[in-house]
Amino acid sequence: MKSKLLLALLAITLTGTATAQVKPEDAIKWRQSGYAFMAWNMARIKMNVEGTYNKDEVVKAANAIQAIANSGMGSLYLPGTDKGTGWEKTRVKPEFFSNKEGVGKVAVAFVKEANEMAKVAAAGDAAATKDQFGKLSGTCKACHDDFKIKDN
Repeated sequence: MKSKLLLALLAITLTGTATAQVKPEDAIKWRQSGYAFMAWNMARIKMNVEGTYNKDEVVKAANAIQAIANSGMGSLYLPGTDKGTGWEKTRVKPEFFSNKEGVGKVAVAFVKEANEMAKVAAAGDAAATKDQFGKLSGTCKACHDDFKIKDN
């Protein structure tokens, strides 16, 4: 567990040469796009666990979320991206950049639950999928509560 936390912290704090050349507004756009795509896939799973269950649709959505969770999006939180505009004004709280331990904890939890979501979805059990979806959603909420500026 400590090694996963360390890896998450490194992914968040280290920026390679490729990301060092990224303009802050582009980094904000790309992470906003990633989160929007993830939100669509979360909605797809929610519709299935609350309505008519379609395993194939859930698997597709869970795999997309897993891919995003493991994509290294933390590297898009470059210096200077605490303020600014991508597709819209960023809503990341300044605490995201100073609370590395807290960010690491929510990042590790999200990756863990996203990976588990893909496994559970592949098994096809609607009740287990609904339960795991709740766990995954909880990790999203934890990050939003601590690190996202609320909409007015």
